[in-house]
Amino acid sequence: MKTFVRDIARAGTCQGYSVLRCLGLHDAKFPPVNFVVERADWAIHWVGNYVCDGIEAEHPGTAAITTNPAPIVDRVVHFGSQYMWLTWGSHMARSNRFVTSFFHGKPEDGPDVARHIDMFVKSVPQLSKIVTGASLVERRLLDWGVPREKLVKIPIGCDTSLFLPPTPEQRRNARTRLGIPDDRTCIGSFQKDGVGWGDGVEPKLIKGPDVFIEAVRSLAERIPIFVLLTGPARGYVRLGLERHGIPYRHDFLSDYRDMVRYYHALDLYLVTSREEGGPMALMESMATHVPVVSTRVGQAEDLIPNTALNGLVEVDDVKTMCEQASALLAATPEQRTARALKARETVVQGFDWRHIARQHYEQVYRPLM
Repeated sequence: MKTFVRDIARAGTCQGYSVLRCLGLHDAKFPPVNFVVERADWAIHWVGNYVCDGIEAEHPGTAAITTNPAPIVDRVVHFGSQYMWLTWGSHMARSNRFVTSFFHGKPEDGPDVARHIDMFVKSVPQLSKIVTGASLVERRLLDWGVPREKLVKIPIGCDTSLFLPPTPEQRRNARTRLGIPDDRTCIGSFQKDGVGWGDGVEPKLIKGPDVFIEAVRSLAERIPIFVLLTGPARGYVRLGLERHGIPYRHDFLSDYRDMVRYYHALDLYLVTSREEGGPMALMESMATHVPVVSTRVGQAEDLIPNTALNGLVEVDDVKTMCEQASALLAATPEQRTARALKARETVVQGFDWRHIARQHYEQVYRPLM
């Protein structure tokens, strides 16, 4: 029986659709657009939440997230990552219109990633649209032969109504609550950069935890440093900080929305990754008036202006990263204010989730519904 139903669903015919409904295996309550997310409360889940919430605010009953797309038939199904698409896509009814996000990944990242990308490129004919967030990744996909007409660039967004600059009192309270000394420059790193979901002692080198340790070690030779960490699997970074005698605090937050209080305590945020889709921390830092230095990954080149002192450095360039960080920290109050206002304006105008949700609806979903 299970094989019979599966074959009907994969056929994607009108008759198959009717049989699935009669058997009670197709939920007619699925909306026209279904965004497939991970069960973990992590980045893909929040991207799906914000996109669907934004669409629902303007087009009620149109979009919702799901962690189990198997019963969906004759709908738009958007997978939050290309990995999820390759896991689920071949097992679903062909009457669906399939969309996937592809935010990061390149063959140079390792043999497993290279094999995955080869499988993904072969699957492109089954996809109606591919969403990517960064110009860098868009160029990469085009080079791999993804047709221009299937590719849509829509950035990962930021909740600019949540991630707000702190008042002086909010900043003082945040640092006091987190135990950050007044005479320390607080540097933030809010990501997962260890292998697995345990202690994370084995580094996930694509996230650049080794670069982060070397950068803060170098900065600590010049100024008193305190490092603020969130996220799971940070064991490698913690051990590195302890080895160099750099004080730190590490909290794992159960609610993503609590992140804003941690940005309020920062003097600087470092993105040291070798590959990224966003990262979301880049936009969140800029929205909360936190100076940021980032490697040239993900959306960094789309967000950070091309100026002599812009906080954008090449991957693995620790020396330039520390020079940029030192210059940002040494800026006058007037310079810091001007840069902070411009950075937030950039995020609000081009990366607020309301704009991003609208772009998904108009450029991806509406033409497919």
